[in-house]
Amino acid sequence: MAHAKLTGHHLVTAEKILNHPTSHNIEWHDAAALIVEVGSITESSNGRYTVTLGDETQVFDRPRGKDLNTQQVVDLRKMLHASGFTLESIHE
Repeated sequence: MAHAKLTGHHLVTAEKILNHPTSHNIEWHDAAALIVEVGSITESSNGRYTVTLGDETQVFDRPRGKDLNTQQVVDLRKMLHASGFTLESIHE
């Protein structure tokens, strides 16, 4: 996966999503900005978001607060890994 177009801010967000233990301060708008650069995201009229990374698509509810919940981080991490996006690949 090409990471050349990712800004430093996108890389920080990717690291937060990919790192263990799971971070609890990843803002939804930061994650959405990253997704736009490496996949696609569309909002439906009911406030749900369809996220596609590589061959995987999942539907996410917008978090109640500004931060992703733990399950959303885990789901995004799995999607990023499945599309070849790893901590090692973003540091190449």
